Amino acid sequence: MTAPTLAANDPCHCGSGRKYKRCHRIADLDPARAAAEQARKDEAARLAEAHVTPGRLSPRREVPEHIERPPYALDAKGRPGVRESGAPKDAETLEKMRRAGKAAAEVLQVVGAAVRPGVTTDELDAIAHEECLKRGGYPSPLGYNGFPKSLCTSVNEVICHGIPDSTVLKDGDIVNLDVTIYLDGVHGDTNATFFVGEVDEQSRRLVEVTRECLDLGIAAVKPGARVRDIGKAIQAHAEGQGYGVVRAFVGHGIGRAFHSDPQVYHYDNPSARTELVPGMTFTIEPMITIGDWHHEMWDDGWTAVTKDRSRTAQFEHTLVVTETGAEVLTRA
Repeated sequence: MTAPTLAANDPCHCGSGRKYKRCHRIADLDPARAAAEQARKDEAARLAEAHVTPGRLSPRREVPEHIERPPYALDAKGRPGVRESGAPKDAETLEKMRRAGKAAAEVLQVVGAAVRPGVTTDELDAIAHEECLKRGGYPSPLGYNGFPKSLCTSVNEVICHGIPDSTVLKDGDIVNLDVTIYLDGVHGDTNATFFVGEVDEQSRRLVEVTRECLDLGIAAVKPGARVRDIGKAIQAHAEGQGYGVVRAFVGHGIGRAFHSDPQVYHYDNPSARTELVPGMTFTIEPMITIGDWHHEMWDDGWTAVTKDRSRTAQFEHTLVVTETGAEVLTRA
């Protein structure tokens, strides 16, 4: 049967009452594309059926007295104080950040190697905590604005800031591990998404595209560019592959403070006009979704999940702007 000849804004021929362009136009003009899009939506719906729920928290882990603490760890509520500027760092600070970044990357590798079906996110937190201490560092998340653990563990539909607890990882899950260490007065921040056992192809592709988004965001960094260019590169690739980009959470300046200026958006935000200059340090950490990019918050005030409970992935590096581009500081 030949598809009817309709203008984009005409009522659709199916009788739905919707405009043709919003209803059957794609299916009529490109059936293969329509079928692929429907398959993606069906898979997203399937993955969203088994939601993550809060588990039980273990007691707060202790840090020996000889470990240097960030200022917020000395505040009863973990308040970070005055937000620092995004001014370029001096050579001494950058060298310290290289050491902290390398330490964070090493901790992430160790914790990632422990991911398997049957392990709890709390057990992963214990590993991250001890690995930070072994390197003479303080696990930056611990106590920050009251965060109760040393690691963020974000499973399946959890976008970010998942709190480690008694949750048991299952075969087929994906989990993001977000590691930050405070070492010699500066922070190193990195994260990656890991497979738990045998993972379906849809989730594997999500993780692959998310890693590509981080790489493209880093490639957009150069002197004279704008923060906006980073988000533009990430959004173009993610949406070009059929995925969503979370808007509510951003990359951030980092150094002696855990979070500072600039805010690094992962989508094309015209207001992100800050110019990139050599010596600036910040994170890029895109959060990419299979389905809806909007988020909801759990009652704990930390855990952010996709509104439709579809899966999401994230990767992050800390970097410094150089004379020619960017140096990644969080490589093992």
